[in-house]
Amino acid sequence: MKQITSAQNPLIKNLVQLQEKAKARRQSGTFLIEGKREIELARKGGYEIETALFVEGMLTETEVKSLAGRQTELIEISREVYQKLAYRDTTEGIIAIAKTKSLKLEDLELGDNPLVLVMEATEKPGNIGAMLRTADAANLDAVIIANPKSDLYNPNIVRSSVGCLFTNNIATGTTEEVIAFLRSKNINIYCATLQDSAPYHTQDYTAPSALVVGTEATGLTDEWRSASTKNIIIPMQGAIDSMNVSVAAAILIFEAKRQRGF
Repeated sequence: MKQITSAQNPLIKNLVQLQEKAKARRQSGTFLIEGKREIELARKGGYEIETALFVEGMLTETEVKSLAGRQTELIEISREVYQKLAYRDTTEGIIAIAKTKSLKLEDLELGDNPLVLVMEATEKPGNIGAMLRTADAANLDAVIIANPKSDLYNPNIVRSSVGCLFTNNIATGTTEEVIAFLRSKNINIYCATLQDSAPYHTQDYTAPSALVVGTEATGLTDEWRSASTKNIIIPMQGAIDSMNVSVAAAILIFEAKRQRGF
């Protein structure tokens, strides 16, 4: 088995770039997954694990093969090397190199009566991760990101989603492409926006539905408001007129699930 004890090793330097640079992830078609649960969820989600790097004494070779797959290349690394690569404060001693997946709209498979979350131009990895966790909890049919501003394989998103990046059906596209896709599937579009809106709980989400949220700073673009089946709003009773986008998305999602007998 290969062993690496120096953080100056060329492979380790390349892996640091994978952690830090979206361009490196795009060019290589790979990204890093840190942690036992995340690696397990990635494999269940159909992600191919190429290599697993682990610290001897923290995991056994047998445990690593069980997590990453028996055909996966294993590399034993020192604690110094692990600390160079590790993104989280907690240490589990294992990092995997995985292949990215296609996020094309045409590859998205939906059931007969889908419930979909659409995020437009969400920038903060923490918000994306939180919404992916909610989507997993609600067992949504898909999550679509329109005009993405963040690389989905950003380690902050992997971390904040606690592996739910791998458990959701995810696709990306431009706003125009996403709207056309939803219309082609006869999915009603409900846009969370202040303009010309009805209270969210007054709408019927039992038919095929897409719940669309925008950025906290600027909201949704005009294209969404024009394409909307109905604009919806969460009534506010305090001094402010908006809330965190991941919180708003959760409220809308679970109202739709309630109507569907969740």
